[in-house]
Amino acid sequence: MSSHRNTVTTGNRPHIEGELTRRGESAYERARESAVWNGLKPDRFPELIVRPASERDIPQVLAYAREQGLRVSMRSGGHNWSGAQLRDGALLLDLSGLEQCDIDPDSSTATVGPGVIGRTLAAQLARYRLAFPTGHCPTVALGGYLLSGGLGWNCRELGPACQYVEEIEAVTADGRTVTCSQRENPDLFWAARGAGCGFFAVVTRFRLRLLPHPGSIMTARFTFPLTEAERVGSWAVSTAREMPSNVETSLVLTAAGPAVGTAAPGPRLKIQASAFAATREQAADALVPLDACPFLDRALEVSPSSPVAFRDLYEGDGSTWSAERRYTVDTLWSTESYETQLARGAELIARSPSEHSLVLIPVEPVAPDPQGLRDMAFSALGESYLACFAIWEDPAADVANTRWLREGMDELDPSGTGSHYIGEADLGAGVSRSRRSYAPADWERLRQVRDRWDPSGLFQDYLTP
Repeated sequence: MSSHRNTVTTGNRPHIEGELTRRGESAYERARESAVWNGLKPDRFPELIVRPASERDIPQVLAYAREQGLRVSMRSGGHNWSGAQLRDGALLLDLSGLEQCDIDPDSSTATVGPGVIGRTLAAQLARYRLAFPTGHCPTVALGGYLLSGGLGWNCRELGPACQYVEEIEAVTADGRTVTCSQRENPDLFWAARGAGCGFFAVVTRFRLRLLPHPGSIMTARFTFPLTEAERVGSWAVSTAREMPSNVETSLVLTAAGPAVGTAAPGPRLKIQASAFAATREQAADALVPLDACPFLDRALEVSPSSPVAFRDLYEGDGSTWSAERRYTVDTLWSTESYETQLARGAELIARSPSEHSLVLIPVEPVAPDPQGLRDMAFSALGESYLACFAIWEDPAADVANTRWLREGMDELDPSGTGSHYIGEADLGAGVSRSRRSYAPADWERLRQVRDRWDPSGLFQDYLTP
């Protein structure tokens, strides 16, 4: 048997225009594996994988799931690191084909489907000199990204991408299509801006508020031996906090780097800064403090401030993330200082079992603004933030790399009181990962809103071990 297309009849249900693949059919394993972008595929097996041809299919699919007693999970682009979209015995609703992208330059808004990827949206917006804080990896789809909050380009200044969602259209557990905004169904709208993979409706459209395209983007990069991480990194953190909010600065601890001059190959500290401004002069001025780095004589590589196109930023980040590699990822909002976490991260990366792994420390990925986050489920919960990426290629190394990540995260959070970003949390590491991605009051509100909109539990809850 093979997957069916056009006029699929499921028992005595009305036909579905899209694709339906059942477990046991010849096309099933390919469909299951392609539902996860990560080369590491979880050993979880949905009973059905349905790829709707349009929004019209979705009420039919949900009706069938209710009739058959199947819980529903969803994916847009498959970039959830934990593969939360794959659930045993479930119906996987693949929304990647919903790629509507309508831009209204007069109102500076866009209506997009969940399957639209960041690179596509950015390219279309550029025609109108408009922009949106899409994800750093160009192939991330907007559905999961926006539902999780969205820590994208220039996030320190712009905040999470979900705050630019003005309205959604969603199909609820009972098959109704509803519009949600701060005026209509505000509780479901609140949850849609941050609930991530635990959201309990099918979002078919997002209406986005767009921003002016930056007139100039400039970047600067420095690379140092890891032995300089604490000294140079402390200077970089202090300097980053003094620069204007339109400068995005990240410290990246890498497990390996090439030989440079007399320096042998080995782990590195990379400092990357990008300024987003109206003019080239303003962007260059924003990066001037980096020119005063007192450690340049110890740098292995220096790339001074230079202009870059948005598409080039994308291509640079896209080359870092290969879909063929295997990934386990976790994040941490901590009450510890950036300097403390930098020192811990350097110790951790120095003993990585894979040369591809890295620890990413973005300085203030969301500028402190408690009032600005009050109308969304997304929570930023810490003095510092980091993301740890175990990246490898050999399936035989799965256990070693996963152990390195999980033991390392315990070392980065010795008190066990840190919080996580739901979009990039290692949900398989512990039952508290999802709950600790939200402020306690927000977690309780999410439970209450779920009970109201999905009382029978049609949609899968957060993934737990």
